[in-house]
Amino acid sequence: MSAPPAAAAPAVGRRRLHWQIGLALALLAGAVCLARRHWAAVTDGAGRLAGADHGWLLVAAAAALGTWAAAALAQQGAVAEPLPVRRLLAAQFAASSANHLLPVGLGAGAVNIRFLIRCGLSTARSATALAVKATAGAVVRCVLIAGLALARPGVLRVPHVPGAVLAVLLGCLALLAAVPRTRLWPRCQRALTAVSADVRAVHACPRRAAALWGGSLAFALLHSLVLVCVTQAVELPLGPVRVTLLYLAASSAAALLPTPGGFGSLDAALAFALTLGGASAAGAASVVLGYRLLTVWLPLLPGLAVLGLMVRRRAL
Repeated sequence: MSAPPAAAAPAVGRRRLHWQIGLALALLAGAVCLARRHWAAVTDGAGRLAGADHGWLLVAAAAALGTWAAAALAQQGAVAEPLPVRRLLAAQFAASSANHLLPVGLGAGAVNIRFLIRCGLSTARSATALAVKATAGAVVRCVLIAGLALARPGVLRVPHVPGAVLAVLLGCLALLAAVPRTRLWPRCQRALTAVSADVRAVHACPRRAAALWGGSLAFALLHSLVLVCVTQAVELPLGPVRVTLLYLAASSAAALLPTPGGFGSLDAALAFALTLGGASAAGAASVVLGYRLLTVWLPLLPGLAVLGLMVRRRAL
């Protein structure tokens, strides 16, 4: 006798999570192998970062702190109810650390959903609010990339796609085209309907729309500013607009790979983009190390401590 759908759903979710974790570990292993292969450039980059300008690094650290405030502003704009400001900021800080432990943003998503539920929203509305925030962030990134690419033509070059890779992509598109004939499509339709209804509700209130789009724009620009400041600190000969465009393109490409916090995928994409932009291997490595130090490694343990404190106080 087949298992009922209610019992089968958790098993499917566990299998999906296992596949995602397995793929993330495989990508991390590949990143480690890549780092070992280019270990000389990594060590040279670390030495260059150690002698970087401390003033620029302080500005970069301030920009990194601002990213959590921007995320909190965007999250407030995605919901109608006023959220407690201090707990909202703490939740974004904790979510950023949790995001580095699980693939595909599962950690940050779980923290934010639990926070919104504790604030009185239903599970469905909490998930929809996260989807609205993610959609706004993706739209902002696409608009920034398009605008900066027009302002700086030639910085981004479309790579040559081999025929075999193109055939695989076409096959994936064909599979996606078959999704409407599966049982998954009605769920997708309901989710899209809920998201579109929330988007209309957001834009019916100018203050909510300004918070959502302003926070999403500030989040992307502040992360770019961190990278720009680190390039200035290590005296990398790249302009701020070029670095911003390279960061947005590299981080968007890395988001397609389900590694925890973009480990490996974002590092490789950033280093590759900066190298194509004119930086040396050691210079690109120093910038990536500095960016990761300020946005991941230094806030990681404090963020996990805040996460534990919020769980203990039942704020999550």
